[in-house]
Amino acid sequence: MDYLEVLDGMKGEMLETLQDLIRIDSVQTPEVKGEDGAVYPFGKGIQNAYEYTLKAGRDMGFETVNYDNYGGHIELKGEDPEHSETFGITVHLDEVPVGEGWETDPFDPIVKDGWIYGRGTSDDKGPTVAALYAMKAIKESGLPLKKNVRMIVGLDEETEKNGMIYYKEHADKLPELGITPDGDFPVVQGEMGILVFDIVRKLSGGRKYDGLALKSLKSGVAYNLVSPEAKAVLHSDSAAEYDAIIKKAEEFSEKTGYKVEAKKSGKNLNVVSRGVQAHGARPHEGLNAISIIMEFFGGLEFADPGVNEFVEYYNKYIGFDLKGGKMGPVLTDEPSGDLIFNVGLASADEEVISVTVNVRYPVTRKGEDFYDVVEKTMDGTELGIVKVMEENPVYLPDDSPLVINLMESYVEETGDDKTKPLVLGGGTYAKLIPGTLAFGAMFPGREDRMHQANERMLLEDFYKAARIYARAIYKICCQ
Repeated sequence: MDYLEVLDGMKGEMLETLQDLIRIDSVQTPEVKGEDGAVYPFGKGIQNAYEYTLKAGRDMGFETVNYDNYGGHIELKGEDPEHSETFGITVHLDEVPVGEGWETDPFDPIVKDGWIYGRGTSDDKGPTVAALYAMKAIKESGLPLKKNVRMIVGLDEETEKNGMIYYKEHADKLPELGITPDGDFPVVQGEMGILVFDIVRKLSGGRKYDGLALKSLKSGVAYNLVSPEAKAVLHSDSAAEYDAIIKKAEEFSEKTGYKVEAKKSGKNLNVVSRGVQAHGARPHEGLNAISIIMEFFGGLEFADPGVNEFVEYYNKYIGFDLKGGKMGPVLTDEPSGDLIFNVGLASADEEVISVTVNVRYPVTRKGEDFYDVVEKTMDGTELGIVKVMEENPVYLPDDSPLVINLMESYVEETGDDKTKPLVLGGGTYAKLIPGTLAFGAMFPGREDRMHQANERMLLEDFYKAARIYARAIYKICCQ
């Protein structure tokens, strides 16, 4: 029987599996121990999703391997498994925090007007289920496999990726080529390099200054998200100063259109700014609450000179700029376009004030190229950089065999031969698994709600993605 016909007959089962998986809250939480004493490095929710997925693979007749609950794989063996190459499909089950603004329960998936709603529908549980059933269809159709097909299951892609690092260190071997269904169609042939770093300024450490004090600042959900809200607590011994700041907030909001509120709370003054959450790879789709509150702070005079220096630096060199152009020449290249700049987190107490920056730089450049620019802006200040993480770029040209095969699989299913391979700012497991490219499951022209409220996936796209993945497996592993 034709493998695509086999796959089309599984639609009801596919949807049920996806709904079951979405019902599991797999936002990362601290490490815990199970009743049997086993360690769950990323929390019970992720462990539950992981165990469910491995069992689904076993029930389909695949071999599964678990590496100490840090990650594992589900494998369809080829005709000569010991001597064959392996085609990898690398997925992840963890999710970003839910955030605010949901119109449905994010962990109670509903189908409405042809869409399925819930956290993980598009990133990455929907694509994971689509790819798993593509494997099942190939298996049940009885096609001879010249390559092994291995679904590698990752558990902390949205954070530190330590699970995939552990998997790489312990797996018997890694795939020679593969995909991660965690991006866009037709194929992501390149991923920009990623930097995460803190910009930090030490403060007075509790030293008393006469005047307005910044007691605390807290903003951001994750470094790779545009912050939707910033909350600050200010203190002054002057009630009149509070009244003046409340009035300034009203005037600021009216003048700029940004949302800033200031309210008295006991002996303190609470200031809140509100923006719009978006993926850090597409900050233009959101509005950064950190930048809003920093611009508002620019109209205040704090007693601690360190706070004033930090606020002045932020507004001069960062502000609402999304390309790093306020710091110096924008890094750019032909495949990638311009650098992408997002401030994801901000915090302050009496000891230190800082922001966490997430930069995506062009595929032909290096992280040091941008650090050189940033460091020059700090000359003569008491601000510093703390480097947190770097992921090197990924890029394969149009004429590489993997790009050709994936493009053909997409075009054969959709008929779309106009959309070209992409270079994006997102960071996927392609950065960790050699020979891997992001391949779907977001279709051209679809609204992207990954990392946002009311995440959803069109069921038509869900089933179509599975057919594209099945075509790719067939083309790469069976022909």
